[in-house]
Amino acid sequence: MAQLEFDEETSKAIEAAYAGRDMARRRELVRMALGPRPGERVLDVGCGPGFYAAELVEQVGPDGSIVGVDSSESMLALAAARCRGLANVEFERGEATALPTPDASVDKALSVQVLEYVPEIDVALAEMCRALRPGGRVVIWDVDWTTLSLRTVDPGRMRAVLDAWDEHLTHVALPRTLTAELRRAGFEDVRMQAHAFATNELGPDSYGGFLVPFMEQFALDREAVAEDEVRAWGEEQRELAARGEFYASVTQFLFTGTRPG
Repeated sequence: MAQLEFDEETSKAIEAAYAGRDMARRRELVRMALGPRPGERVLDVGCGPGFYAAELVEQVGPDGSIVGVDSSESMLALAAARCRGLANVEFERGEATALPTPDASVDKALSVQVLEYVPEIDVALAEMCRALRPGGRVVIWDVDWTTLSLRTVDPGRMRAVLDAWDEHLTHVALPRTLTAELRRAGFEDVRMQAHAFATNELGPDSYGGFLVPFMEQFALDREAVAEDEVRAWGEEQRELAARGEFYASVTQFLFTGTRPG
């Protein structure tokens, strides 16, 4: 396994993608599921470039607050810049498995496409449960990468690129076990929703379109697939898009749970 390095370059690329249409749709779904109220304190585990913090602070109002935690200094720098001037937003460096958050100190917690990179899922979920006040709500969003599908005329080459991409993950199909993991961590009323992200556009506005250059570069860096094969795969996707024939689809999952009160 060779996870993505969330260095300055990667962090900025992700920040740019977060401004796209599909990511905005995803944030809206997360916010609706979280249901933040005025005066609440919200914890964002793996806050990335701070989009959720900047939007959620409007919903919790001046009497509420947001705390974002991330292990990447580059991400935290982007988040701090995005939320500059917001007195009730703070960011801390930390791991999902060792949150720098006191017991029972937040009303709501979210973690979006983070846990698929975390080896110790049970510890991370237990940490979020610990940080929540009794009756507090958690929202977890992750991707089942086995559902990722793109058009190709060369299934063998496609399979090789997909397999190389899977190497950057700790859990390729985490949603399959998250219901059980959440319950084992102590959460009640665990619910799940599935959301398809499908597109015929190769571009940063769509989730699938945003993925293609990331997948191509990761496969090239890993050298798990011959360079000419990777470049041919990327060129195929761009040619399909130029002809109006691009296709990409993946299913993403939203889970909610409650700490017993």
